[in-house]
Amino acid sequence: MTLIGLVRVSTEKQNTRRQHDALDPICWKVFEEKISGTLATENRPVLLEALSHVRPGDMLTIQEVDRLGRSLLEGLIVLNDLFQRGIAIKVLDGVAAGEHSQPSLILDIAFALSEDRHRDIARKTRNGLEAARRRGQVGGQRLVVDGDKRAAILARRARGESIRTIATAVGVSIGVVHKTLTQPTLTPE
Repeated sequence: MTLIGLVRVSTEKQNTRRQHDALDPICWKVFEEKISGTLATENRPVLLEALSHVRPGDMLTIQEVDRLGRSLLEGLIVLNDLFQRGIAIKVLDGVAAGEHSQPSLILDIAFALSEDRHRDIARKTRNGLEAARRRGQVGGQRLVVDGDKRAAILARRARGESIRTIATAVGVSIGVVHKTLTQPTLTPE
């Protein structure tokens, strides 16, 4: 049995040393993936390259399941996809530590708990935003365009300036200018 390692971080700035320290000594080859925002295996060239080296009896090896995605839940989703592809996985640490060639009760429980936690976070966020609205506050991400910037964008457009010129002058992206021009004024409830 040969172990093929996969190290993953989301950005170039993140350090992979901890994962390499765990995988390099035990794996025949270790692939390093710096990618964020995608779960689909077919959209991950480094993961696909690592999988091309996995032969029957070999195992893709990761330090923790969340290294397959941006969270435990996403990692478990990718893990399930790998099982569907017939890939055996060795997880060194964490909730799913061990060797797996197919879904198991422990992975099903981890998936259910992680999914429940994800729903709980989303529910608490919605509840917090609703409570803020009831107090007359606006929660969530800070707006890029405040009232003054909105007025400047609308006035410049009324004078016939291009979206690109307005974006440069106001200091926002072209997309923000376009969105400001096409959406009605939002007021707190």
